[in-house]
Amino acid sequence: MVIGLCRIQLYLPGNGSLKEKRARLKPLLNGLRKEFNLAVAEVDNNDIWQSAVIAIVTVANDAGYIHALLERAVHWIEANRPDLQVTDWKIELL
Repeated sequence: MVIGLCRIQLYLPGNGSLKEKRARLKPLLNGLRKEFNLAVAEVDNNDIWQSAVIAIVTVANDAGYIHALLERAVHWIEANRPDLQVTDWKIELL
């Protein structure tokens, strides 16, 4: 069994409140769940309006499959959410 974790740091330009931040992140998190069947959550920078760190996690038997899936999820964010900027991301396999 292999566990794959990807931490993604996002910049949310133009946000003026935490309410706006949540309104922009909620569709992203739901989209990742629906498109890739991943566990997703905001894990850091909870009180910073223009920054967020999300984690996506999956479990499978094949490390190569997991790595490719998590990379596709990051590229999906970059392609489908031009209002958000991916500033950093890191994949860990456990």
